[in-house]
Amino acid sequence: MKKVIIEEQSDIEGCFQPENWLNLESGVTVEVTSEDPEHPIESALLESSNGGWRSAKPGKQTIRLVFDHPQSLNGIQLRFVESSVVRTQQFVLKWADETGEVRGEIVRQQWNFNPTNASCEIENYTVHLTGVKLLELTIIPDIHGSSAYASMVHWRIK
Repeated sequence: MKKVIIEEQSDIEGCFQPENWLNLESGVTVEVTSEDPEHPIESALLESSNGGWRSAKPGKQTIRLVFDHPQSLNGIQLRFVESSVVRTQQFVLKWADETGEVRGEIVRQQWNFNPTNASCEIENYTVHLTGVKLLELTIIPDIHGSSAYASMVHWRIK
């Protein structure tokens, strides 16, 4: 048996050790439907950044990570925060192989944000995917059709 004493974590960040995350600074092209210039997509994808991404317009948004070389992926973490608006967000995460063929949905998830008691959504997924050429995240910020803006604190992959 191995035992490790850890410091208490303020959130779920400790579930995946930072050295395990895939470095997205090179070897990937990011496609995004829109971004607020003050909250670019890099702020959600790069460990050295903070503040997260926010769309420049309301409604459905898509973010694609297109890898230069096929990847083997073991884990995905997404973190969303909404501290001012009550809304039900849905996101869908899909992947495609080197042929460009979508191999399937990894997850389809809905979350009810409520600034009073449910303002943060953190999703951790263990996956076993090989030959991944593309990851696509589609976010519908409010399934009820309000003019909500999509945002994401971070998206990590290992």
